[in-house]
Amino acid sequence: MANRFIHKLMSFAALTPDEISALELATAFSRRIPPRTDLIREGDRPGPVFVVLEGWAFRYKILPNGTRQLMAFLMPGDACDLHIGILAEMDHGIRTATAARVATIGGGQMTELMHNHPGIVQAMYAAQLTDQGILRAWIVSMGRRSSIERLAHLICELYVRARSIGIAEHGEFEIPLSQSIFADALGMTTVHVNRVMQELRLAGALILSRGSVRVVDPIKLVQIAGFDENYLHRRVRQMPA
Repeated sequence: MANRFIHKLMSFAALTPDEISALELATAFSRRIPPRTDLIREGDRPGPVFVVLEGWAFRYKILPNGTRQLMAFLMPGDACDLHIGILAEMDHGIRTATAARVATIGGGQMTELMHNHPGIVQAMYAAQLTDQGILRAWIVSMGRRSSIERLAHLICELYVRARSIGIAEHGEFEIPLSQSIFADALGMTTVHVNRVMQELRLAGALILSRGSVRVVDPIKLVQIAGFDENYLHRRVRQMPA
């Protein structure tokens, strides 16, 4: 099976055969993680960089009143923060949303990769800039987009990301997220999420069922969301040699 982490990094930089081999070696050993399992919790001392090779995970924070806010989704090929090891403790948790296969890259190994392979450096930094762009888009959604715009924008984002790693085509892709996960990501209740999903369906934009989504009218969905994929940085400039 293709290594989606390497595939993603290759979309950001021209990697040499040696750099590809180094990444293959770094992610050669992975483990199966059940759904709803914490990879790391808020307050833990950070360890290795987690690389999601299969399945979905998310970043989250628990508020004092017990409610949960999701801050990002990790899809196949995504990794947690590049410099996670320099933190004294985690300020959020990372949990699997589905069964997942996860590799870990230790701090020393990551330092070696970054020191010896400039292509990996560029690709990793570009990936991190994309993560920051996604966070900014989520902040705008939470602050200024209406409920239907917010959900439509998230679906557009997830579809573009899924298409870029080869798990979406012809407007359809698996989206193994419950309505409660959507609610925690969008700052809504599950009842509100269900209502907005029905609005998008009645508008003829998409059909969202448990486990999958079909974009019926991509133009309408983009118009509702006010979506512009530029923040996903699918094309970046190459650094001079």
